[in-house]
Amino acid sequence: MASTDGLLPPPGPEPEASALAVTALLNCLVREVARPAGSGVLQLPTTGHVLRTDGTRFPTAPALLTPDGWCPLSLPELVALTAAELRAGTGVANDVLPAEILHSRDVTAALLAARRDTVPPADLYLRSEQALVAGHRYHPAPKARGGGGPEAWLPYSPEARARFALPLLGVPAEDLVEWGDTGALDRLGDADGLVPLPVHPWQVELLGDLPPLGVTEATAVPTASIRTVYLPEADLFCKFSLDVRITNDVRRLWLHDLHRLPLVAALVDVAFDDMPYCFPRPAVLRDRGYRAVERDGDGGEALAVIVRDGLRRHLRPGLTALLAAGVSEGFDGNPLDDLDEDGMLVWWERYLEHVVPPVLHAFLRHGVVLECHLQNVLVAVDGRGLPAQALFRDHEGVKLVAELGGVRAWERLVYCLVTNNLLEVAGAMTERRPRLRHELWARARELFAAVGKEYGDPAEVRDLLAATHVPAKANLLLRWLEADGAAMRWVPIPNPLRPFL
Repeated sequence: MASTDGLLPPPGPEPEASALAVTALLNCLVREVARPAGSGVLQLPTTGHVLRTDGTRFPTAPALLTPDGWCPLSLPELVALTAAELRAGTGVANDVLPAEILHSRDVTAALLAARRDTVPPADLYLRSEQALVAGHRYHPAPKARGGGGPEAWLPYSPEARARFALPLLGVPAEDLVEWGDTGALDRLGDADGLVPLPVHPWQVELLGDLPPLGVTEATAVPTASIRTVYLPEADLFCKFSLDVRITNDVRRLWLHDLHRLPLVAALVDVAFDDMPYCFPRPAVLRDRGYRAVERDGDGGEALAVIVRDGLRRHLRPGLTALLAAGVSEGFDGNPLDDLDEDGMLVWWERYLEHVVPPVLHAFLRHGVVLECHLQNVLVAVDGRGLPAQALFRDHEGVKLVAELGGVRAWERLVYCLVTNNLLEVAGAMTERRPRLRHELWARARELFAAVGKEYGDPAEVRDLLAATHVPAKANLLLRWLEADGAAMRWVPIPNPLRPFL
């Protein structure tokens, strides 16, 4: 029914949620499975089905070619076609993933409904962290949250602009499992002579038999990663164990990752302290330590919390931090929104100058592979909205060339930096200014070449600039095959850094 001003009302949460789920699944099919068969036309190679879609960066409106013409597909129908293709192509059956995709759609619908009843925070940083309603654009079930209903996860969801206090456990000092500087946790509340241990409230509910002494006085705001919260008053980030599968993994702080933190923190510090003066100086939100208490012989995994630096100790005066993923996805106050073509090119050049050199330096000089994807990079902008500082976070995802080997380490770095960061930021820019696509990547290519020259023109950078393709993570196939959450499987996508012919 038309509204009184003659315009159709906006779609409700259910159609919008289904549309977002369709786009995510189509993105996965395009990237990992389908063969191009014309403009906007795809063929599923094993079953032979032919699909047509609208859109480019975020494809929509799938239709199946039938003897009677093009037949529009609903999300369940697209899921069924995908499952048939993967079953035929891999020889593996999977009844879990189709249900997970539909669950992700239902979660998105609940988030959208709840979000419409909230007011965006005045703080632009928090607004950027809460912008990822669609989630990972190249994952089949980006919002799946353990299969539970909204009552389980809605109170803690950044997309619904949640805020909450943290439950505090009291732990005898002799029972602590601890490393590093965790003193900031002691200031979160009184534990009656015991050592305070904050826990994510969802984890308290999941474990079921924890008797908190109370809650923190400071309010926690969930970031784009639901298990990592920011406490603005304390200027502190806390990353928790959360026994829920989100995207590819159960989000527990595993002991092998906790035990690596001292080594990784030291190596990242050395790498960034050694940055050449010709490059802008980045900052690191350092994972300073962790605190836990053992539960049922788990070594402390279930109740671990990582203590991470806050923003204010690193942010330069006059700058505002924004999550790069939020800039890519869009939010009210996004600095890209009001830029003309010249301004967009300046913004892009500044972003490249602050993000790319530190990442390449850490790899080429120190063998450190930063997990520099969109959710782990903050871009600090000045009063004109231009990038003036990069801040990197999350030591848990940092890898070392010595661990992975040179080829695998470089593949991971290129995926994080080019595919899962620059390609998405550039995509958001070309949505606004389509004529700039070639120029954006020409300037990125120039910067990569210039940084490579500073390091003796290494083969990795030369080969990247000459490659026809770059690696992308095959999230659909990994979930279909129920691979370990840390597993990697790459598929090639066209290299945007290659010169346009």
